[in-house]
Amino acid sequence: MQRLYDYRYVCMPESIDPEKYVIANYVVRAGRNADLVARAAGMGIEQTTGTWLDVAGETPELIENHGAKVVSLFEVPDYTRDHHIPDADRYFVMRLAFPWDNFGPDFAQMLSAIPGNIAGSDCKVLDIEMPRSFVKDFKGPKFGLQGIREILGVYDRPLVNNMIKPCAGAAPEDGAEYFYQAAVGGVDIIKDDELMGADRPYSPLEKRVEMYMAAARRAEEETGEKTLFTVNITDRIDKLEDNAMRAINAGANAIMVNTFAVGLGAVRMLAENPKINVPILGHGTASAGFTDSPIHGISAELYNGKFQRLAGCDLINDCVPYGKMPFSKEKYIRMFEMCMCDFYDIKQTMVNAVAGTNPGLIPQIMADLGENIILGAGGAVHGHPMGARAGAMAMRQAIDAVMAGIDLEEYAKEKPELAAAIDVWGIYGKGDNLFARVHD
Repeated sequence: MQRLYDYRYVCMPESIDPEKYVIANYVVRAGRNADLVARAAGMGIEQTTGTWLDVAGETPELIENHGAKVVSLFEVPDYTRDHHIPDADRYFVMRLAFPWDNFGPDFAQMLSAIPGNIAGSDCKVLDIEMPRSFVKDFKGPKFGLQGIREILGVYDRPLVNNMIKPCAGAAPEDGAEYFYQAAVGGVDIIKDDELMGADRPYSPLEKRVEMYMAAARRAEEETGEKTLFTVNITDRIDKLEDNAMRAINAGANAIMVNTFAVGLGAVRMLAENPKINVPILGHGTASAGFTDSPIHGISAELYNGKFQRLAGCDLINDCVPYGKMPFSKEKYIRMFEMCMCDFYDIKQTMVNAVAGTNPGLIPQIMADLGENIILGAGGAVHGHPMGARAGAMAMRQAIDAVMAGIDLEEYAKEKPELAAAIDVWGIYGKGDNLFARVHD
C-alpha cells in the first residue's frame, strides 16, 4: 500500500475534537498528473511529525496525537472522470487539521507550522479556523471600534483619517503645522506615514509627539473636536515597548506600528502590555509580498484582517478597489468583514479605507462598508487646491452629503471646498474621474 494513502493521515471533520485542532484551508496548484491525495498527506506530515520517509520515532501513537489530518481535498472544478480533466494545471482546496498543542497560541510557531516549509510548494493559506480554546489566550484589541468612538465622542458617522504628507523628511515644526491644518479642518485621526519610523534624525520621537499633540490641542480649542495621533513607533523589536512608553509619556494618545515589518508577535506584545493603554493602528506595509500571489503565501484577509485583529490592532488599513492601489473588491470587502464579524470575545477592529481615498470616492465606499469605518485621505487633504484645511473640510462635507442622502454635486454647490475637490478628482462612477483615468 502506498504509505501516503494510509487512512491514519486522513479524517472526516466530524471525527476530530474541534477544541483540539485548528484547521488550515489552502488552495493548491498541481500538474495534470499529480497525485494530490499523496501530496496532501505528505504536506501534513512535513508540517507535523515526519519527513519524506519513515523514521523510527514516528510511531502510530505519535501520529495520532501530533500528526496533521487531511480533513478534505476538493478539486475546483470537481472532476470525477479522468478524461474530463484538461491538460493544464489543476487547483485543489485542501483542509489540514493541526493539533494546536504542537505550536500553542503563538503567531511565530503557528506560522512556522501552517505555511511553514510547504509555503514554497504551490500552495496558499486561505484561512485558519480557530477554536475558542485556542483563541482564549489572545486578548485582541484593547479598544476596538467602540472604544475608538468613545475616545473621540463620535458615534454617528464615519471617521476621517489623514496621513501626514510629505511621507518622510518633514521636521516636527513643519509636520505640526500640517497636523493643525488637517485637524482644524475636521480630521479625527492623524497618523504618521509608514515611512516615518520612530526616531528620524530630522524628527525625534518625543519632539514630534509634543509638537503634534500641541497642534491637536490648538485645533480642539477651535473646533471642540478631539484628534487622535497615531505616532509611528516602528523600530527594532527590542526597542518597541520603550518607544511606545516614550511616546505616551510625551503625550501621545495612540500609536502605530508596521505590523508585517516587526511581526505579529511584536504587535501582540505591545497590545497586551497594560502600560500601553492607548489604541494601536496596525499598518500592513510590505505584506503584499506575502499576500498578493494567487498561489503562494497567505491571504490578505487572513493576515491583514483576522491576524491583525487577533494580535490586538484597534485600527487597520484596507486598500479600496477604486484608488491608487486597486485591491480586488472581494478582498477589500472580506478584509472589512474579518475585522467586524463575531470572533468569540475579540473586539472589532476599525477599518481605515485608504490608498487614494478622496471625497469623490466616499459615496461608493460608504455604500460598500456603511458608517462604521474610517476614511483615510493623505493626498486628498494635503494636496487639495485650497490647502489642507479645505481638504479635510471636503472629506467631512462628502460624508455629510452621503449621510443626508444628497447627491455630492448638489451638496457641493454651497461648499466650495467639496466643489474644488470634485473639480480636480471627480466622482467615482460619474464620467471622468482621476482613478478611472489612471486605471484605464
